[in-house]
Amino acid sequence: MASKVTPWYKKTHVGQVQTDFAYHHSKHVVTQQTESKSSSRSVSQVQAQATADMAQPAYTVPVFRQRTAEETEEYQRVSSNVGRGLAVIQEELHRMRMATKAQVDSLAIQKEVKDMMAKRVDLLEGLPKMPDFLVALRPHTVWEKTPVKLFCTVEGNPRPIVQWYKGGVPIDPPNTPGKYKIENKYGVHSLIISRCVVSDTAEYSAVATNQHGTVTSKATVTVKRASGAAESCQLGLVPHLSEIHPSKLEVSLLERFPVSFGVEGSSIRLVCTMVVVPDLPNVPPFTQWYRDDKLLKPSKLAEMSVGGGAACLTLPHLAKDDEGLYTFRIFTKDGTAEHSAYLFVSDSPPSVAGAPGAPISIKAFDVNSDYILVAWKPPNTVNEAPVSGYFVDRCEAGTDTWVQCNDSPVKLCKYPVHGLSPGRSYRFRVRAVNKAGISKPSRHSDQVTALDAAESQRLQGTDEGVPSAPGQVVATRNTKSSVFVQWESPKHQNSLMGYYIDGRAVGSKDWFACNHKPFKHNRFVVHGLIPGESYVFRVQAANVFGLSEESQESSPISVEPALGRGVGHATPSAPHGITMLSSDGSTITLAWRSPRHCGGSRVNAYYIDKRDADTLVWKEVNLSAVTERICQVDNLTEGTFYEFRIQAGNLAGVGVPSAPSSPMKCEAWTFPEPGPAYDLSFREVRGDSLVLLWKAPVYCGSSAISGYFVDMAKQGSSEFVTLNKEAVSHRYLQVAELEEGTSYVFRVRAVNANGTGKPSQLSEPVCARAVPGTKEIVAGVDEATGDVFLSFEASEICETSVFEWSKNYKAIGDCPRLAVSTKGRTSRLTLTNPDKDDLGRYSVVVTDTDGVSSSHTLTEDALNTMLELSYAIRNPVVPLKHGLNYEILEKGHVRFWLQAVKLSPSVSYRFIVNDKEISSGEGQKISHDVATGIIQMTVDHFTRANEGTYTVQIHDGKAKTQGSLVLVGDVFKAALKEAEFQRKEHIRKQGPHFSEYLYFTVTEECTVMLACKVANVKKESAFHWYREDEEIVPDTPPNVLSGACALPLHLFSRKDQGVYKAVLSDDRGKDSSVFDISGTVFDDIINAIAHIAGESASDLVMQCTPEGIRLQCYMNYYTEEMKTVWKHKGSKIASSEKMRIGGTAEMAWMQICDPSDKEKGQYAIEISDGVTTHTRTFDLSGQAYTDAYEEYLRLKAAAFAEKNRGRVVGGLPDVVTIMEEKSLSLTCTVWGEPTPEVSWFKNEQEVASNEHTKVTFDGGKFASLVINKVTPEDSGKYSINVRNKYGGEFVEITVSVYKHGEQIPEPKLGQPKTAAAPASTPAPKSPAPPSKTPTPTPSKPQTPAPSTKGSTPASTPTPKSPTPTPPRSVKSPTPPRFMKSPTPPRK
Repeated sequence: MASKVTPWYKKTHVGQVQTDFAYHHSKHVVTQQTESKSSSRSVSQVQAQATADMAQPAYTVPVFRQRTAEETEEYQRVSSNVGRGLAVIQEELHRMRMATKAQVDSLAIQKEVKDMMAKRVDLLEGLPKMPDFLVALRPHTVWEKTPVKLFCTVEGNPRPIVQWYKGGVPIDPPNTPGKYKIENKYGVHSLIISRCVVSDTAEYSAVATNQHGTVTSKATVTVKRASGAAESCQLGLVPHLSEIHPSKLEVSLLERFPVSFGVEGSSIRLVCTMVVVPDLPNVPPFTQWYRDDKLLKPSKLAEMSVGGGAACLTLPHLAKDDEGLYTFRIFTKDGTAEHSAYLFVSDSPPSVAGAPGAPISIKAFDVNSDYILVAWKPPNTVNEAPVSGYFVDRCEAGTDTWVQCNDSPVKLCKYPVHGLSPGRSYRFRVRAVNKAGISKPSRHSDQVTALDAAESQRLQGTDEGVPSAPGQVVATRNTKSSVFVQWESPKHQNSLMGYYIDGRAVGSKDWFACNHKPFKHNRFVVHGLIPGESYVFRVQAANVFGLSEESQESSPISVEPALGRGVGHATPSAPHGITMLSSDGSTITLAWRSPRHCGGSRVNAYYIDKRDADTLVWKEVNLSAVTERICQVDNLTEGTFYEFRIQAGNLAGVGVPSAPSSPMKCEAWTFPEPGPAYDLSFREVRGDSLVLLWKAPVYCGSSAISGYFVDMAKQGSSEFVTLNKEAVSHRYLQVAELEEGTSYVFRVRAVNANGTGKPSQLSEPVCARAVPGTKEIVAGVDEATGDVFLSFEASEICETSVFEWSKNYKAIGDCPRLAVSTKGRTSRLTLTNPDKDDLGRYSVVVTDTDGVSSSHTLTEDALNTMLELSYAIRNPVVPLKHGLNYEILEKGHVRFWLQAVKLSPSVSYRFIVNDKEISSGEGQKISHDVATGIIQMTVDHFTRANEGTYTVQIHDGKAKTQGSLVLVGDVFKAALKEAEFQRKEHIRKQGPHFSEYLYFTVTEECTVMLACKVANVKKESAFHWYREDEEIVPDTPPNVLSGACALPLHLFSRKDQGVYKAVLSDDRGKDSSVFDISGTVFDDIINAIAHIAGESASDLVMQCTPEGIRLQCYMNYYTEEMKTVWKHKGSKIASSEKMRIGGTAEMAWMQICDPSDKEKGQYAIEISDGVTTHTRTFDLSGQAYTDAYEEYLRLKAAAFAEKNRGRVVGGLPDVVTIMEEKSLSLTCTVWGEPTPEVSWFKNEQEVASNEHTKVTFDGGKFASLVINKVTPEDSGKYSINVRNKYGGEFVEITVSVYKHGEQIPEPKLGQPKTAAAPASTPAPKSPAPPSKTPTPTPSKPQTPAPSTKGSTPASTPTPKSPTPTPPRSVKSPTPPRFMKSPTPPRK
């Protein structure tokens, strides 16, 4: 339980308070006690005492105490002064006390605030946070045989664990030694892939995980192979180590540059401060800068300085090429000191939004006199569009002009630049392109000269023909006295003869030759080295011109001691872990652990010494060697304490003795529980699991051992956890759920019927981490023999190593069912006759290694799968890709075929039909193709006799197979029908024929086209169209030579239904095609028309008529067969007297007759083509409805007036020619409602009725003008004006009177004059009668009905006259007139 911490000043204050409280409390208690005692007194006694006290005399001041008036005054003055002084002192003390208290409180508050801030920081740091990538992975494109590094930075709380994946598969560096390297330095997680090959092209991902979540960052690595690149030695990634230069300066690094971030185009300085002793201005310390383990040299892009207690690297113009891990190395008196940190360079803002970043690593390869190959790496793309290509620019040395080399972007990260001038020097740069724009130019490449290789070499220096220096040198351990050295070939070999390898011991300046004649390969084993020494190596290339420069030195490597190099180097180390297993009073059984180092050969002997615990003299226990790590020591004295020590021996001798054991008492064990288990060992140690093995106790107790318990604890902890709840009967246990990198210790306790025995000695600490390069057991089947096997390849092995196989962790030994074979680092366990008895867990351990072991559980399913594969290998079958099938060919031929996965040239086969072998001959042809694996038989004439069973038997070496096909019943009938059809088709195609039979299409104008395609036609071929066996002659004759014919069906409707036929013929034959336009076909055509018409449909248009409001939808074509639906407010409208639906070829309409407010709302027309519905709408409401309704009323009134106005129905001619003295009668029928008024005019003067001219109007229907005995004066222009209140009509007649014997004059027609244009009608001279009232003219122009207009028929000749006569109405039997005029004004 936590206690509350109280500040010291508070403790004092509380203590004082407690003291005061105790004092007052004690006083109160005394008072209470006194009161308690006095309470026993009686009231009378108290009263008596009070009376006595009152009766005592008053106090009298003695004489010596009496003061005079002056003394009293002085006393009072002094007393008052002392009182004032005491008050001042008390006030000062109070002020000081309060100030001290305030200061103490302030300090306490400051301390408390500081503590709270620290707790707040700890709290913030302890807040959980899921992983998050601060810097994500970026894609890379590299050349083959070059390394690549992927970097990322991740944060989270608790610190995330980063796992790397390649294509979704975890990367395990121990399984591929030297291939991958995973690092976590300075907060940067990195994956290094050394010596990339094309197969390394994949998507790599880093997965960061903690208990709060998981995040993933992915990037693609593309490895490209240069054309013609030769294979070279595969070297692992070895850190770059330059030559160590001696120095007498003592240097200590102070401030180091941190992880830095920069932006392209900016500058950055990386600074390390140091203390140099002695600090000599003229002798600065020797420093080096590296980027990604590559030495940097001073240049314009990397400025270096050292002095004044600081070393500085300045990058004045950052680019993406500058990103990487920077290492500063300084050489000191004691060696080297270095510091590394990562520099991140982000893309600068693009010139165009969304444009990519600039490419990186621009380099020139394959330099020639006429072209140079330029290669680069792609830019990183995060949120930008992907890069679609690149532009390459060149700049000639001495100029600043950049010239674009390629017209269109190249997609690959390399481009050969042609058109160069030999001997000129060039630089190159690259720009990336995506859909948003072009990136900024990259950093330019190094300057290169366009020269051939030979010319370039001639100009490089005086060592003409000498090869260049070999590449990186790597030394690795080979045996106990030799080293394996390998290196990269020189770039310029120049007829290379071989290599010389030199070596020297570390610390020595003398080099020694490892070979004495040129060695032609890139790897060499250096023998005869001194064990325990460290060496470095270098290589020189040689040809006929001499030796190259020395290569870079290898990293130092230590040679392990070999057998026989001296005492103490080859003998085993001391055993350890001596423990007592049992004792019977005269003997003690001991066990111990193997030496940690065997000395180069297998340990084959142990020697035990003993002594009394109180003496110093050791005595040998065994003269002959003990081969096992357990021994029973006899002839001991009961009750005596003994100490033991043990020595191990091998072929080199006996090693040093172990440390003395703890004293062990020789007394008989009689307890009923079992003794301790011993010899705890580990196998299959992985990052999260291991297998613990042990041996049974020597002392079993009073009953048999029934099981074991296993306890585990972390190293350094005493808290053991029992791993198994129930005791296990076997002597091994697989421990799971371990923390990787954590060390554990184990102990085992045996159990019998009497209880749990003593725990075993603690095991050695074991770290939960797999041995680098660990591989697992692989189960498989031998492809050659079909044997089932388990195979294991060791990641580490030495000369004395042995593969020890076991089943269920029991040694296999000499078992006839199992056979073990070993070759190099691989051991194979073969199951000679596998069955269910072989199921179980198999394990293997490699001795004299650092715990190399593995296990595999063989399950029944896995064994059955392998047995099936083994049977297939031992009894091979020709695998078939396709079984026996048939297909119908042209001419009605039938092909039977099957396809094997693979066939050899020596394959044999046979066809069997109805149990009878068939050979190639007349009527059938049998063949095969080894390349495709197809075996086939073609039957030329397939008939009913070919019904039956078909079989193909194949033999190919040891493998064989067969395929069968049953062709009977309905299947055979279908095949026979198809064969006959193909045969007839072949015959048909010998003459003119249809390559495509009749089909229909619909044009954009909704014209239906019946089309077909013809073939094998000539000029004489005839083509005819028929409908219902009646020939159709199209407007354009069909052209068969064009290969296609078509019949247009304009304005398609139901009347076009029928059976159409096309006939093609010539002297070679005839072919026909029939197309029935009815039923479904008719519906499909209508739907096709509706589809085009629906897409072309206009918006609904409103048109007002005298009958109502009409909504119209114009389209390419309309027919009533189309599926059109009119809707009002979403409800379908049916055609009725109120709502009339119709259309023309150009439009569909819906008319609302006599509209009312009920017809307001949304109207729509839906045109369906069976798949899509095309909808057009119109909102007939609000102002739109009001305007439409007003227009409808106006048109309705105008139509009514037009219908009832006065008019001449018929009876009057246009021209009348009459001889004088004859009587002229002009009679016509008039109509109007109400009955119109009729007036006659001559030459625009009204005619009055008299004896010569008689005007009559009978029954309100017949009007007449009769002139008796006409004279030439009666010639002129007569007219009749018929009018009522709705309007009227004005008709003119030209009358010509000639004398007897004169030539009949030519009649002349007058000009029409309409009632709508009264201004053009000359006013008559005679005034109108008073009884007649002029008909008012409507304010708006009248719109006559379409049926009331007409023109003079073309077949009726019309005589010419100077004055045109107005045409008549359609209803008149005479030529039509449409002249309507109001009654002319009268004088």
